[in-house]
Amino acid sequence: MENFFEWEYRLLMFLQNSIRGPVQNKIMWCITSLENAGFLSIAACLALLLQPRYRRVGQAATVSMILEFMLVNLVLKNWVARVRPYHLLEDLILLAREPMDYSFPSGHTGAAFAVASVMFIGMPKQIGIPALLVATLIGFSRIYLGVHFPTDVLGGVIVGCLTGFVAWKLTGLKFR
Repeated sequence: MENFFEWEYRLLMFLQNSIRGPVQNKIMWCITSLENAGFLSIAACLALLLQPRYRRVGQAATVSMILEFMLVNLVLKNWVARVRPYHLLEDLILLAREPMDYSFPSGHTGAAFAVASVMFIGMPKQIGIPALLVATLIGFSRIYLGVHFPTDVLGGVIVGCLTGFVAWKLTGLKFR
C-alpha cells in the first residue's frame, strides 16, 4: 500500500463489500459507459455548437475538452505513472474492462468536468447544475467499478475544472 492512502483502500473495499450489488453494478457500468471515448462530452459539445444561442458555450466546451485530453493523456498519466487499484489490491474485484493506461488522473472524470464546468459557467443553472451532477456520477462510477482510486477522480475533477476555466477565459464566454 505504498502508492496510495489508506483511506482510499478502505473506501474501495467498503464500496465492494457493502454497496455493490447486481443492480448497482449495472447502473454504474452504464453511467461510466456514457463517457467511454469521451462520448457524452463530445455529444454535449456538438449539441451546444449546433444551437446558435449556446454556440459560444459549445466552443468553450470543445476547447476545454481538447485541453483536458492533451493534459491528461499526453502529459499527466505518463508523468505520474500511477498503476490502477486492481493491480495493487488483490482483494479488489474489477467490474469494468481493464484499461491499458495509467490511473492518475481519471480521463473519464476530467472530460466530464471539462464540459460540465463550462456549461455551469455559461448556461442557466437549471442546465449547469445537472451537468455537474452527471459529471460527479461519472467520477463516482470510476471508483465504484474499481478502475480508479478516489484521488485519481479528484485529479480529474481538478484538471477538468481548470481546463474549463482556461477555455472560458480564452473564448471570452460570459458568466451566467
